[in-house]
Amino acid sequence: MTPGRKFRVASRCQLLPYLMGPAVGLSRKRAKDLLRRSMVSVTRMESVKHDTELSPGDTVTIAARTDSRQSLLEHVGLTIVHVDDAVVVVDKPAGLLSMGSDREKQRTAHRILNEHLKALAKSSRQQAFIVHRLDRDTSGLMMFARNESIQAALRRNWKDVRKKYLAVVEGVAPSAGGTLKDRLAESSALKVHRVEHGGSVAITHYRVIGRRANRSLLELTLETGRKNQIRVQLAAAGCPIVGDSKYGAKTNPARRLALHSSELSFLHPTTRLEMDFRSEMPARLKNLV
Repeated sequence: MTPGRKFRVASRCQLLPYLMGPAVGLSRKRAKDLLRRSMVSVTRMESVKHDTELSPGDTVTIAARTDSRQSLLEHVGLTIVHVDDAVVVVDKPAGLLSMGSDREKQRTAHRILNEHLKALAKSSRQQAFIVHRLDRDTSGLMMFARNESIQAALRRNWKDVRKKYLAVVEGVAPSAGGTLKDRLAESSALKVHRVEHGGSVAITHYRVIGRRANRSLLELTLETGRKNQIRVQLAAAGCPIVGDSKYGAKTNPARRLALHSSELSFLHPTTRLEMDFRSEMPARLKNLV
């Protein structure tokens, strides 16, 4: 491990609380991230975990940052929530494209993550394969596959993945909860709209979980995954997402689209274990309600 900051333990405790305590002063998220990346070591121990027992006199070392790619992840605000040989789950910030476009191919979640994983694997082979996407201005959880066969399996079973979002909308939803079902199509101007016939069926279940003044906080569960589905359906219901001027919003107090991918749950494609990931709503959006 690269030399870095060293801390001498004064009393018996576990490693994670120590990293969050006054001696080191890390946030819980930062401490767990350092442990996950094996950037924390303890004298006399070959490996450590969050519940490793520390004794008086132990020295805890936090490695110095030497990986420019990790710095790039942090610079753009992209967080790796989970990584293994089959899947990667990340928390994407608003403003970052999920994947390349004609205008932008370099600064995307896919490109940055792929380069980071290639460096970790010390391989030039592709390490992240796109399974789905989030709009540029939507934040939250995204999943990537580690190879093409896993990518195909995840896409084939995508309907079985539970996807939940949080949205702050203008006005009040039609009821405390319900289901929005429409047929959606995309115009030549690349704007999605509802149609009576043709198009693709879009189904979204919603639940009102908070209100403040003229705004509501909704939890949304997707049954289908059409382009701009949530944005179009909420606008059609009379409560466009705050900040979504494309679909009729009048206000933008957070200077971003108030939509966040908050939960991904799925069966792991190789272990068949239930995987459940959650991401807290950013403070800028939470403060709106």
